[in-house]
Amino acid sequence: MNEFLYTAAQFIALAVAQGTPILFGSVGEIITEKSGNLNLGIPGIMYIGAISGVIGGYFYKISAPVMYPALSILIPLVCCLAGSLLASMLYCFLTVNLRANQNVTGLALTTFGVGIGNFFGGSLMKLTGSTSASISLIEIAGPYKANIPIAEGTWFGKLFFSYGFLVYVSIAIAIAGSYILKRTRTGLQLRAVGESPATADAAGINVTKYKYFATCLGGMIAGLGGLYYVMDYSNGLWSNDAFGDRGWLAIALVIFAVWKPAMAILGSYLFGALFILYNYMGKNLRQSDQYLIQMLPYVVTIIVLITISLRKKRENLPPASLGLSYFREER
Repeated sequence: MNEFLYTAAQFIALAVAQGTPILFGSVGEIITEKSGNLNLGIPGIMYIGAISGVIGGYFYKISAPVMYPALSILIPLVCCLAGSLLASMLYCFLTVNLRANQNVTGLALTTFGVGIGNFFGGSLMKLTGSTSASISLIEIAGPYKANIPIAEGTWFGKLFFSYGFLVYVSIAIAIAGSYILKRTRTGLQLRAVGESPATADAAGINVTKYKYFATCLGGMIAGLGGLYYVMDYSNGLWSNDAFGDRGWLAIALVIFAVWKPAMAILGSYLFGALFILYNYMGKNLRQSDQYLIQMLPYVVTIIVLITISLRKKRENLPPASLGLSYFREER
């Protein structure tokens, strides 16, 4: 019985680890979309956040005679947030100030972000003289992966205490985001901007400020997903194009979570579980079957999208002005 519980706890722990970068990205995108901005650049922003943290961690590693755990956490974290903020501000400038098409801008930002990440990642590989196509920051990643000692040995510890601090941060951000959107004046005004910017503007709400605020905050949260993937999930190992489709899964999860940050917690872990399920389905599973199983998160998202479209409950629908530029002159 204990062996079964430990195996189940191990599976859930792996699902949480797999789902955490998706959770960061989806919560960031939910907050962004609540302002009416559809940011398809989230995968690129996650990539930029990750490489920014890697750059900060690398230069701290080579310049510090003694490495302190607090600085090993703080320097990559600040660099990640700064890089994600700059990318988000670029998106805002193009879509809010210049009123560029949000879909095209977001897709361009994703391409740009992946290119930036691969360029600087390749440059760092040359600086380190690495013979493999990767950069190792194991010393920097150590404090990110540190867990509570009680995690050793028991299924209960494995299930609840075997994670780095960013896992708990992601849950706290999702819960706080859900509370702020539902229970605070700021959240109410943000949702008003997403539903009808003209009405919000007429009520004295600064539409531009809220769009910038939500998009930049959402981008920084999404960037933490990239940092988590490198420093915790990959144990400080950066490889170009290693993220896979996690950024796109984060955007798909927004629909699954029906634009509710708290729902994204369960959804991200479900996506993470479906992503690793093939590892637990026997050794004789063909590669084609593995790909089919990894498609399940998208299939589930499509089913949810069809369901909420048929039911048409207002609270489960996206903001009314999502993806639309606001022209104040037309108010």
